[in-house]
Amino acid sequence: MTRPEADRTDQTDQTDRTGEADAGTSGTTEAPPPPLLELRDGLTEVVDTPEALAAYCAALAAGTGPVAIDAERASGYRYSSRAYLVQLRREGAGTALVDPIAFDDLAPLQEAIGETEWILHAATQDLACLAEVGLRPARLFDTELAGRLLGHPKVGLATLVETVLGRRLRKEHSAVDWSTRPLPVPWLEYAALDVEVLVELRSALGAELEEAGKTEWARQEFESLLRFEPNVRAEPWRRVGTHKLRGRRALGAVRALWETRDDIARSRDVSPGRVLPEAAIVAAAEAMPTTRAALLSTPGFKGRGADRYASRWLAAITTALELPDAELPARSPRGDGPPPPRAWADKDPVAARRLVLAREAVAQRAAELRLPTENLLTPDYLRRVLWTPPVERAPQPLAAGVAERLRDLGARPWQVDIVTPIVVEAVLAADVEPADEAPGDPDV
Repeated sequence: MTRPEADRTDQTDQTDRTGEADAGTSGTTEAPPPPLLELRDGLTEVVDTPEALAAYCAALAAGTGPVAIDAERASGYRYSSRAYLVQLRREGAGTALVDPIAFDDLAPLQEAIGETEWILHAATQDLACLAEVGLRPARLFDTELAGRLLGHPKVGLATLVETVLGRRLRKEHSAVDWSTRPLPVPWLEYAALDVEVLVELRSALGAELEEAGKTEWARQEFESLLRFEPNVRAEPWRRVGTHKLRGRRALGAVRALWETRDDIARSRDVSPGRVLPEAAIVAAAEAMPTTRAALLSTPGFKGRGADRYASRWLAAITTALELPDAELPARSPRGDGPPPPRAWADKDPVAARRLVLAREAVAQRAAELRLPTENLLTPDYLRRVLWTPPVERAPQPLAAGVAERLRDLGARPWQVDIVTPIVVEAVLAADVEPADEAPGDPDV
C-alpha cells in the first residue's frame, strides 16, 4: 500500500511580512498581517447519520456552481490512507463535514454531485482516499496545480489564499490525528476553513490562467488528473535509506525488517514509524544483532515496539543471515528505465550530450513560461526519450517520433508541442562529435 506523502501545508505560510520603511524615518514598520479567514456560516454539526447525509445531499443537488472538496487523513498515525473526514462546500448548500467512518460508502454524495466540477487543492493527495469511499470526479480544478502553472513561487493552500485573496488561514491543526473520535471543535473549524474559499480561489486563479494564456494547459492537466493512480514502488523498503550500507546481506536485513514492520503496522493500522523508526532498521542491518540483549542495545531500538516485537525483529535478521546469495536483493533497485544520469557519460557519451543539451533548454523554456521545470515535462519522460530516441534523423520524421514517444509516456498535448522541438534539436546537436569539450555532468 502506498504510504501518504508529506502534508500539503507550506511551513512558510506562518512567516511574517515586513513592510517598507516609512518615508522620513530611519526605521522600518511591519505591515499588519492579512485578516484571518473566518467561517461565514458558522460551524455545522458533523454529518454522521443517514438522515443528515440525505438532507445535505438534497441541498447539494439544489446548489449552484462547482463543489469544493477536501479530505483529512491520519498521516503519521495510521497505516491506511483512508479519509477520516470529508469536507464539501457549494453555493446554496453551505459547508458539510461528513464522517465517512459512519457510512459504508458515500454513494449518495456522488449521486448528488453528478457531473458538477470539483475544486480540490493538491488533488493527487485526496483523490485515492475519496475514491475509496465512492467519490470520483467527472471534472475537476486543482488550485495547487493552477498555482504551479501560473508560476506562483509557493503553492500551499494557506499561501495562495493569502497572496491571491488577501486572507490568512489557520494551519495549526494540519498534523493532528483525524481518526480521533469525537473530533474537537477547533479541528472541525480548521477543516471547514479548508473549503471555505476554494470556490473564490478557483475563480481568481481561473482568471489568471485566462490572462496568461494557460487555460487550455490547465484543462489538459486537470483532465489527466481524472486518471490519476498512486504510484506503487516495486521495492518500497529501499526508501529507508540504504545508501550507507555495505553488501547485499545488509540490504537483505533491511528488506526483512521493513517487511516485518509493515506487517505489524498493517495489522494494527498504525503508522510504521510508530512501530519502529527507519533509523533503527538501518542500524540493525549494520550491526546484525542475534540476541535480544544485543538487539535492544542497537541504536533506535527503544520503546514498546522494539521490545514487544523483539522476537520478530530477530527472526527477520536471522532470515537475512541465512538467505542464499542468489536470493539477496541487488545493490541497485530494479527498473525498466534508463540508467542513472551520472552513468550516461560512460555508457553512452552521445546520450549524455543529448541530456545535457535538452535539460538546459527545457529549464530555460520553463523559466520563460514561468513554470517549474517538472511541470513543463516530467523529468523521467525526458530521460527515457533521450536515452533511446527514434532512429530517424531527418528533422520531420524525428519530430514525429519524439512526439509519439512523449504522448505514449503520458505527456499532455501542450507539453508535447513545446518540448518536441527542444528534444529534436538536442538529438541532432549531440550527434555531432564535439571538438575539444567533454559533455557536462548530466546528473542534477
